[in-house]
Amino acid sequence: MKTILVTGGAGYIGSHTVVSLVDQGYYPLIVDDLRNSSPEILEGITRLTNHSFSHFSVDICDKKALFSLFNQFSIDAVIHFAAYKSVGESCAAPLRYYQNNLIGLLNVLEACERFSVRKFVFSSSCTVYGEPEHKQVYETTPKRLPESPYGYTKWMGEQIIEDLHRNTLPFETICLRYFNPIGAHPSGLIGELPVGIPNNLLPYITQTAAGIRDQLTIFGNDYPTPDGTGIRDYVHVCDVAEAHVKALTYPGAAPLEAFNIGTGKGTSVLEMVHLFQSVASIHLPFVYGPRRDGDITEISANVDHSKAVLGWEAKRTVAEAIRDAWHWEQQRSKSDD
Repeated sequence: MKTILVTGGAGYIGSHTVVSLVDQGYYPLIVDDLRNSSPEILEGITRLTNHSFSHFSVDICDKKALFSLFNQFSIDAVIHFAAYKSVGESCAAPLRYYQNNLIGLLNVLEACERFSVRKFVFSSSCTVYGEPEHKQVYETTPKRLPESPYGYTKWMGEQIIEDLHRNTLPFETICLRYFNPIGAHPSGLIGELPVGIPNNLLPYITQTAAGIRDQLTIFGNDYPTPDGTGIRDYVHVCDVAEAHVKALTYPGAAPLEAFNIGTGKGTSVLEMVHLFQSVASIHLPFVYGPRRDGDITEISANVDHSKAVLGWEAKRTVAEAIRDAWHWEQQRSKSDD
């Protein structure tokens, strides 16, 4: 059984990936100080997998504590999620984002190098493409300067990794460039658990439908798109999780490779609202607000490379992701009663 250290393993994508890892026979070590998650998620993972796993409440910016953890275990691979992830919040607190996301990455990479970890999977983002000239992007699409400090931390993270690979390293790296992960595990036991007001669209929608928020605010209806709202490539979080397992088994033709993780299809914010209303049979109150700093107009993934080379493609629909996210929200509402 291979041991996989998962930083941010109690977070949104991290928790679903831990479940996929256990399903495929791996032993995950979760490193997460729970600043952006909850013990509720750890309990959900335990119930879903019916397996024990190790959780360490370690801040990856604490190099001494991190290295001590690497020294205790024989680690076969690292999947690195731990990072702040809000575009809007990063514009308001850029130093906080640069300090956490970049120092954390540097510490994990140094640990991988020192302890000869075989493989490193980096949680990257489509924000590395900036505001692209063509709305569908390939892995070979030139990276542009991002629109937010969060995007810069992913852009700079990839650059740090690329520079590191100019020298001979004991490990291979795969950068998975997510587009917009949404949904939840269909069991309703784990899902996206935002702290405070959600920064991502779907939990904002489900919390509004559940009565936690008075109304949804759609940020910007004056984009040059068919309905005036921004367009994104929404991909089910369980599909995203499975991409990480694929990355672990990928033999690697090169020491460093990147893959787009999306569906290849864009959906506008307004279309998401209408689709939720159809799936949940609920009227959703919403208003339009000004554009948010850091948001781009439109982007979607070309996933030909991921299909042909990584052997991964999204299997679930946006409607299924909405259904699962709503189920998760309903389960949480019941537990809070």
